[in-house]
Amino acid sequence: MALLRVAPTKAARALSLLKTIASHPPQCPCHSNPHHHHHNPSTLGLTQARRTLATPVDPSRQKEYAFEMAASSIRFGPGCTSEVGMDVKNMGAQRVMVVTDKTVGKLPVMETVRRALESEGVKFEVFDGVRVEPKDSSVQTAIDYAKPFSPDLFLAVGGGSVIDTAKLMNLYISNPSATFLDFVNAPLGHGKPIQNKLFPLIAIPTTAGTGSETTGTAIFDLVSKRAKTGIAHRNLKPTLGICDPLNTRSMPSAVHASSGLDVLCHSLESWTAIPYQERTPRPTNPILRPAYQGANPISDIFSLHALRATVKYLPRAVRDPEDFEAQEQMLLAATLAGVGFGNAGVHLCHGMSYPISGQNPGYAHEGYEVPDPLIPHGVSVAVSAPAVFRFTGASNPQRHLDAAECFGVDTSNVKKESAGEVLSEALSEFLVKLGGQPRGLKDLGFQKKDLEGLVEGTMPQWRVLMLAPGVDVTDVEGEREVLRGLFEDALEY
Repeated sequence: MALLRVAPTKAARALSLLKTIASHPPQCPCHSNPHHHHHNPSTLGLTQARRTLATPVDPSRQKEYAFEMAASSIRFGPGCTSEVGMDVKNMGAQRVMVVTDKTVGKLPVMETVRRALESEGVKFEVFDGVRVEPKDSSVQTAIDYAKPFSPDLFLAVGGGSVIDTAKLMNLYISNPSATFLDFVNAPLGHGKPIQNKLFPLIAIPTTAGTGSETTGTAIFDLVSKRAKTGIAHRNLKPTLGICDPLNTRSMPSAVHASSGLDVLCHSLESWTAIPYQERTPRPTNPILRPAYQGANPISDIFSLHALRATVKYLPRAVRDPEDFEAQEQMLLAATLAGVGFGNAGVHLCHGMSYPISGQNPGYAHEGYEVPDPLIPHGVSVAVSAPAVFRFTGASNPQRHLDAAECFGVDTSNVKKESAGEVLSEALSEFLVKLGGQPRGLKDLGFQKKDLEGLVEGTMPQWRVLMLAPGVDVTDVEGEREVLRGLFEDALEY
């Protein structure tokens, strides 16, 4: 009651939100009809919640009726990296495998980590061989390195590639009899659920983009299939994410930009994903419920906040390396977006990005000091975004207009049928003003003759495509036609 006296408006909103989450009723048009915008939580009253809770669940219904929220514990604040030695000690670990890459290994953050572990007398080993944009072979090398050390805790210090590699090291060290493809997402792998508890994993991100410090997803290149894929399960998520804004100050401008574009698309895709109640089939056992479930009332809050923050702060972070406020806000946005998409999921931009990266015709993004040609993940995701959201706008016009408003667009007089076009134009303008970004697939070196390969490389990504509005993964030829049109539209903007 004290809360009601101090802040009645916030308390009322919070109470309304809790009622909405408790009900998530099938009767709600925002979840029973993908063509409707999700209702504002405040529009769903207690009477409706009670009526919904009293309605028995139809066991024959194939659509999903529940969503789950899972995220790592997060500690956020400048300087909190120095606490990691105490964290390791508090978790009772005796042998810590520190995972990083050669670039991060030379940065002040690693010196801080070493001092923190040494001050607590913790035995640790450092693996600094992580590959930017991991391949299955580089992941296997990391696993083989860790086995003789027999770690009982993993500590990842770096960007998404480092954190994802540490997740996979933890998974396969904890499951020594598993084959590499056992847990890899179907249909490229066997897609088995992770049933055992893994060793603790602490993630210290040094980039503001992937949100991997809070998700149960790990992505890598499966070279034999010329495709990006990964493993997604709640048991993969870090035990603790230590988000220290001091650790992102060393990022070059190009890395700020591409990492931030990943946040942008995480936010937009999870915000516009199909509602969780439209996902089929409903799992026969809760352990089979996927990490990516579709938009839901909780993920929406994180995704929309992260989108607004990215539009506001990413240009500042890219433009001025001394703008520490913008850098801090982008790290927070990345983490919040991670909570959002880590439960709602992403869709077309990410599904299309995997073959774009895997079939790179030789493009090397400026600002990345790597030996091989590289399309950074954020770049490969964002390059199709104008085309994607032009296409998805028809499925949920109001939600796309809400996103356009985050870019400063006045949508008061925009017709619903123009929602996709308006958001697409806002995105294109944002990318152009950000600078240094390819204006379509042609700038990456792709030609029209390459599109069929990109389509075929996207087809196996049904884990994310099934969350895309306007795509029917059960209609293979129809899906191919949609993807072909999207890639063609993404050639230039």
